[in-house]
This record gives sequence, structure tokens and C-alpha cells, in this order.
Amino acid sequence: MTTTTIRLPEDLKTRVAAAAKRAGTTAHGFILEAIAEKAAQEELRTDFDATAEERYASIVASGKTIPWREMRGYLEDRLAGKAARRPAARKLAR
Repeated sequence: MTTTTIRLPEDLKTRVAAAAKRAGTTAHGFILEAIAEKAAQEELRTDFDATAEERYASIVASGKTIPWREMRGYLEDRLAGKAARRPAARKLAR
């Protein structure tokens, strides 16, 4: 484990102490958990962005996609437990 010093404004330090007390932990534990959550959130965001870029590149390369109204209808039917035929991708209209 390594040591890092952070300087908190007094009002934030007070808020962290109060939140930690409500959570039943120490200010140190609360700060560590907050940092870990923020790091995990950023990692998920990075993965999401990478997946979106890959999918967009695939659409551009193939020229095929599914119109939103068709996909939405399909998803709504599936959610309602109805039998639904998966829409087929087709060339983008230009």
C-alpha cells in the first residue's frame, strides 16, 4: 500500500466526516471507497465508449443498420413476453 496526501477544503472534510459516520465507517474508509467507485465508473465508461466506437465502425464498414422504430418494436415485444422476429440489418438509406 502507498501513501498519498490529499488536501480537502474544510467544508468538504466536514461533509465527508458526517457521511462516513452515517455510513458507519471512518473518513479514510469512506474516501477510499469513493475513489474506488469513481475509478470503476470511469473504467466502465471507457469500456462503453470503446464498444460504441467498435459498433459504429462496424456499421460504417458494412453500411448496414436497423432503424430504431423497428428495433424498439422488437424490444418492446420481447419485454412484453411476445414472440418477436428479430429485425434484419439493411443498408443505410442515403
